[in-house]
Amino acid sequence: MNLTADSIALFKYLWRDAPDWSGTPLVEVSKEERGNLTQLKRAKLLTTTVSEGNVFAYFTPAGHAFAATLGLAPLND
Repeated sequence: MNLTADSIALFKYLWRDAPDWSGTPLVEVSKEERGNLTQLKRAKLLTTTVSEGNVFAYFTPAGHAFAATLGLAPLND
């Protein structure tokens, strides 16, 4: 997987924020970070959905596996 450092940082941020959102964190990215979010989606680490105008991230099984390689604690889904 060929992710940029900024994309990995965004992944880590969303993963760490996920417990506060029942495992599906609110995605608030800047114009500059949109490409990083797209990279994470293209890598199939997460998907997004829009609810009432808000974007939420859902981690895929590949995202869970990637988080483990980064040493991130598992989410309690």
